[in-house]
Formats: sequence, C-alpha cells, structure tokens
Amino acid sequence: MDAIKGLTEQEVAERRERGLGNPAPPSTGRTVGDILRQNIFTSINIIIFSIALALAALGNIGDAVTSGGLVFINAVVGIIQELRAKRQLDRIALLSRPKALVLRRDSAADDPRAREVGVERAVDPSELVKDDILILYPGEQVVLDGVIVEGLAEVDESLLTGESDLVPKQTGDRVLSGSFCVTGRALYRAERVGVQSYANRLAGKARAFRAVRTPLQREIDFVLRLLMMIALVIGFLMFVSSVVNRLPTIRSVQAAAVIAGIVPNGLVMAILVAYSLGAVRIARRGALVQQTNAIESLSHVDVLCTDKTGTLTANRINYHSCVPAGLSEAALESIAADFAASATTINRTSEALIHALNGQKRPFVDEVPFSSARKWSGLVFDDEHYRGAYVMGAPEVLIGALAACPDELEGHVRSLARRGLRVLLFAHQPDVLTLHDPRGDVALPGGLVALGLLVFSDELRPEARTTVERFRQAGIRLKVISGDDPDTVAALARQAGFPDQVKGYSGFELEQMPPAMFAQAAEEGVIFGRITPEQKERLVDALQSRGHYVAMIGDGVNDVLALKKARLGIAMQSGSSATRGVADIVLLDDSFAALVPAFTEGQRIVNGMKDIFSLFLTRCFYVAMIIVATGFVGMGFPFGPRNITLLTLLTVGIPTIALAYWARPAAVKGRLMRSVWPFVVPASLSVLAFGLIVYVIAFGMVDGRMLNNLITPQDIAAFQEAVADAYRMDVSTPERLSFQVANVAAQSVVTLFSLMSGLLLVVFVQPPFRFLAGGRPYSGDKKMSLLALGLFLTFLAGWNIPFLRRFFAVAIPPDPLVLATILIFTLAWATVLLLIWKRRWYERFLLGRNLVAPAAPSVVPPKAAPGLGRPRHQPDHRRS
Repeated sequence: MDAIKGLTEQEVAERRERGLGNPAPPSTGRTVGDILRQNIFTSINIIIFSIALALAALGNIGDAVTSGGLVFINAVVGIIQELRAKRQLDRIALLSRPKALVLRRDSAADDPRAREVGVERAVDPSELVKDDILILYPGEQVVLDGVIVEGLAEVDESLLTGESDLVPKQTGDRVLSGSFCVTGRALYRAERVGVQSYANRLAGKARAFRAVRTPLQREIDFVLRLLMMIALVIGFLMFVSSVVNRLPTIRSVQAAAVIAGIVPNGLVMAILVAYSLGAVRIARRGALVQQTNAIESLSHVDVLCTDKTGTLTANRINYHSCVPAGLSEAALESIAADFAASATTINRTSEALIHALNGQKRPFVDEVPFSSARKWSGLVFDDEHYRGAYVMGAPEVLIGALAACPDELEGHVRSLARRGLRVLLFAHQPDVLTLHDPRGDVALPGGLVALGLLVFSDELRPEARTTVERFRQAGIRLKVISGDDPDTVAALARQAGFPDQVKGYSGFELEQMPPAMFAQAAEEGVIFGRITPEQKERLVDALQSRGHYVAMIGDGVNDVLALKKARLGIAMQSGSSATRGVADIVLLDDSFAALVPAFTEGQRIVNGMKDIFSLFLTRCFYVAMIIVATGFVGMGFPFGPRNITLLTLLTVGIPTIALAYWARPAAVKGRLMRSVWPFVVPASLSVLAFGLIVYVIAFGMVDGRMLNNLITPQDIAAFQEAVADAYRMDVSTPERLSFQVANVAAQSVVTLFSLMSGLLLVVFVQPPFRFLAGGRPYSGDKKMSLLALGLFLTFLAGWNIPFLRRFFAVAIPPDPLVLATILIFTLAWATVLLLIWKRRWYERFLLGRNLVAPAAPSVVPPKAAPGLGRPRHQPDHRRS
C-alpha cells in the first residue's frame, strides 16, 4: 500500500534535480522558429534576396535595397503581428491548460496522518516527475507512460493506435500517454517522463495529422504556383532576349528583380496576419484557437453538429423525481442514493443523485462503470443491506432484460421524455453476483426486476435560443446528436428555438439502416438520440461525403471520434482533456454562443482575403502582361526594380494590411478564386491597355524629340552623370542615349499611371459611393478611400523631394501638365472599367453568358444575424 500514498515535495524536488521531471512539451501552435522560418525563408523571398545580393555585388546598391527592402519589411510586419498574437494566445492557453491529478504527501504537515496519506492535487503536467502516482477518472487523459497500481478502468487508445475498441486495464497493466480513460477509476505510477513518454515521441506526427489545409489556403497555394510558373516563363524569355541582344549583366539582373516581383510574396503574410488577428479577437470573446486556420475554416461551415449537454443545456443535471414500481418513493430513492454513492466512477447523473439524496457508500463485489456505448452501469452487493446486481441505464436498453415489464412503465418513459426530462430505469436481479462472463467480458444480467424510473432535468442555457436563431439566419444547419432519449432531446431542442416539426432518429433505428439510407437520414435528420460514439463518427462522415463542411462540438470522451472526423473540432473547456486535445477550437466559457463572433471572424478573414486577392492578382497580371507587351513592340522594359517597389508598397503593401485589419464579415459564397475573376480580369486588362498607350506615347514623344535634336558629347556626359550611372545604362552613342532617355521617361510615366490606377482600385474594392460600385458591391465604408487619398498625397509630397524621386527612379520632376495629363488618362481608364463592370461585359463576352439583371425579390429577405452577414440561402442582388 505504500506505493499509492504518493511522493512528498522533497522526493519530487530530488527527482527533478536528477533530470526525472516532465518539462512542458512543445506547443501545439506555431513556435517562434516556425514564425520566423515561414515569414523569411519562403521560396520567393529567397529568390528576391538572391537577386538583391547580385545587384549589390554589381555595385547597384539602390536597386538592391529597394528589391530586397520591401520583402524584408513584409517579413518584419508579419513576424511582429504573429508574435504579438502568439504572446496573447499563449497567456490564455496557459490559464486554460488542463491539469493532471496526482497524489502528493505533505511532509511538513503537523498532523502525522497528513504526512502519510496522499492528497489529491491538480497540477500542471510540467510539474510531474517519475514515480508520481496519478489518478484516472473518466475523460482524463493519460499524461505519462506508467503502470496501474490500483483500480480498474477501460481505456481508449484510438489516438495512438487508430483502434476505437476499449482496452480494460487493471493492476499491473501498462498505460500509454495519449490514451484516455472512458470508464472506471484507477491509479498509475509514472515510469516515463519528458521526451521518453510515448505521446511526446508521437507529438510531431499528431500535430501533422491535424494540420488540414482550408479551402483558402489551397487556393492561395494554387495562385502562388500559377504566378511562379508565369514568372519563370517570362524570365526564360527575358534571359533569351538578353543573350541575343547582349544586354549588360546589371540590366538582366534588374529585369529579373522586376519579374520576380510578379509573385505576390506579401500574400502569404497577409493571410497569416489575418489568422493571427482573428485568433486574438475571438480569444477575447471566449474561444481559444488551437489551429491557426480554424477561424477561416469556420466561415465554410454549413452544418454544425452538437451534443445537447453543455451546448443547449448547462453542464449541470438536477434530480427531479422518481416513479417507483412495487415499492415506495422513499425506498427507491434510498437504494438509488446508496448505488450512486458507492460507485467508483462519478458522472453527472450520479453527482445529481448524491447531491439531492445523500446516500451511503457501501462495499460492492463487482462493478461495471457507465459508458456511452453500453448506456448502463451496474454494481453487485453481497451484504446484509443489499444482495444481487443493481443496474441503472437507458430504458430502451434495459427493458429487454426485464423479467416482466409493467404496463405503465413505457408510457411513463414516453410522457416524461416529451417534457424534456431525462429518464433512467433502475432494476435489480437478486440472484446474480457478477456482471462479467467467464471470459471477463461485461454481461448484462437477464431476469431483471424493475425498481422504478429516476427522472432528471437539464438546465437550458439562457443564450441558447438567441444563438440557435443566429445560426439559423446565417444559413448554418444545426443537428443535435445526443446519447439521451430522442424525445427528451427533441423537447429541449424545441425549448431552444428549433421548429416543432423536425425529423429525428434514434441510434437503434440508424443501426438497422443500410449505408445509403443512413446517409439520407444524416442529411434529413435534425435530432439524433441514443447515439453511440461510433454512430456520431458515422453521421459526421456521412454528412461530409455529401459535400457538407461539418463542425462538431463536444465535451465528453464519447465525442472524440466525431471531433477527429469533422473538418472542424470544437471542445468545451470543462470537457475531458482528451476532447480538448483533438479540438481545433476550445470554448473557454463553455458556451457555444462564443461561436457566433467566431463565425463572424471566419467570414471577416475570407471577405478581407477576397479584396486582398483582387488587388494582388490585378497588379501581378498587369505587370506580367505589360512586360510581355513592351518587349513585343521593342520599347525596352516598362519598370525598374525601384518603380516596382514603389508600386508594391503604395498599391498593395499598405492597403492589404489595412484590409486585413478593417475587413468586414459577409456570407461566404462559392470558391474564392471564382469570385475574384470578375474584378481581376477587367481591371488588369484595362490597366494594361491604358498603361501600354501611356507608355508608348511617352516613349515615342521623348525618343522623337531626342532624335530630331543634335546631341553633343556634353549632353551625353551630363545624362551619364545625372541618370545613367544610377541605372547602369549604355549611352555611348546618340542613338543609345535617345533610347535610354525615352525608356526612363516612359517608365516614370507608366509608373505614375500605375500608381494612380492602383490607388483607385483600392477605392473600388470598398466602394464608398454607389456610383463607384461595380467590381464590388457598395459598402459605404470610406476608410479605404481615405487611406488611398492619404497614400496619394504622401506620394505627391515625396515626388517633390529630389532624393526620394531619384531613389524610386521617377525621372520626371513634378509638373502640373504631366500630372493633369496622367490624371485624365486615369479617369478615362476608371470610367471604362466601371462601364465594363456595370454592364457585366466580362461575364457576357469572356464567359459567353447572356446575362439579364435579376428581378427584385417579391418579399423582403430576412435580416441577417448581427455579425454573420447575409443568409446563405439569400441571393446577392446588390451587384445587379
């Protein structure tokens, strides 16, 4: 018996000094190293940094700084934002981290008995040492490898082995960290700690298993690969051209820097910043994100499966009354109270009986703890007070084992269940002294005699009705999957705001169905009662096989399989440690009302990324196409590295960070890429057309003037000193000088036009006025427009500073006539683009659609829930 008294604090300290402690395992989130690596050492960043180093080695420090500088700034901003979010989330996670139950003796206590008897304590897992005695209750996870020293428990090792069958454990059996207790109670001695424990050795594999990419991440990955392929093709053509035309090395490297800028390296940073901001926002509202992409994943959810307990109802059960069969109420309550007090495993039902009836703990000779799969528990007594087997469980399960079922019993069960009350059948078999067969398997005795019904009530959460209504308005279908009686679940669901007439199925009905009928029932049903853990998993799988994006909320060990199967697993903070361990999001206040702002954040991220995508893709496609177009007409290269840096910083760099901050929630419809093409294609093609016209006119005018005037060696020397040295240009002859001057002037002009059009696109993604709506629906939000105006004024101020003008390679000095001319071209471009959007020419001609504006709806659509955007089933008429 000495082994189960626990260690003293002195013994714990000695073991820790000998290196036998259990240091905190690696975080399940991204580490500081992960954040640095994923923000700095991306493939495109490495390419651009390499080009910058090549430019510096060739003596062009200015281009090197501008090429690599913006990438570096993007990385720094992303790192700062993510580290700030990580610190806040780590603080919250530390407060909500599950504890381990351990026996410890107080060697400094005055009472000699206190120094000898171990006391149960809840400690952080990092405080455990080898030889600690830990306690297992149902739902508790095995945190260290060890050996059972007392008690009996059934353990689920599915997280380690993939097998969902329960494994019985008794004294002398080994338990592995990462498994969890389902039924029973046991003590085990820790034998392996730290990195030697089985769970820690598999930690990396477990984290990789849960790292499921969301639709947004997959689409961003596709876009990056597509643009990288385009950049490689253009780069190869440029390399061939430079070899054929014998361009200087410095000019080839400059061109490579511009081409590499086609790949939007800031896009990955934007989504990481959006994830981090969203995680911090919803943590303040009571939901802790354990997977960074879980927030965005929320926005795609169209089916939310939830248990009744802990979501619709509070995590409390109250004893209500009893219906005796052949004995008095007092006698039935006395036996039930002693039964609950004697069991080693305490669940919410037994807690309610103990609290209300104050039973007496009595010795027993056999026990079967309650499990969700069996749906009953039992004790066998053999003394002067009680003799025989007593079982308590779901009436549907136990009625078949009764010797005779009273006529009124089933009627009472149905009547009480329809009122939303939980009903358990309590029965007795006096001649049975074991609940196991000769092989040791659990066996429900036959010939039971009904003692009566025990009735319990659930407490409906005050916010349940409001939350259910908000999900309904958002187009998210709720399905209640519970282990309770279907009638009880349906009654409570109606109290929470579910319609009166909803389809429901019991686990017994589902068990008889073939796979096709089971899938149909999963689709049509709303209430599912008496469901086993395996059936929960099958229901989630059936819904996902039909194309639904399913989230699952759970709190008990019976929910673990379904949480792992769902696209998004959500656990209650007060739930079992095993449930929290496999969840993507943990509800800190045990209220699924916190999911309403969480869904809002998911929609905010996707909606913000839609605008960010639009700006990035428009710029990338326009730059790629104008490089090809100017090369085709033989008029040089349209941008220098410094021009591209200026454009990237002012038209996508700063605006996209602001869009991530100021994004507003809206209903998510269809695939993101498909939704941005009607904006991107007309915008990039129209900017290309007008930009190419501006470039050709500027190039031709300057080149013509240069050739029509006598160019002296003094002119060549002056240009060499003022401009050519900075750009490493060959101006050794009048013809070369004329070409280079025209190229630099055209680059400056097209840079000014691209800047103005790019800032107008920032206005168009969030139209502040209705007449500007076309590519995007009218928003009325003026923040992005004011930002664009501020950036334009900042540019005008910098344009008047010679150093900045030279640094960003804008060779044309400030001139009202030049500015007015480019503004006229920009306004003409904006008018044409708005006309294309409003007339929907892209959809008509490029997609071959004969579109007609849809008629106004005959009824006013229902108002969307606050923060959840429009209902998913309502069409968007604003763009018509």
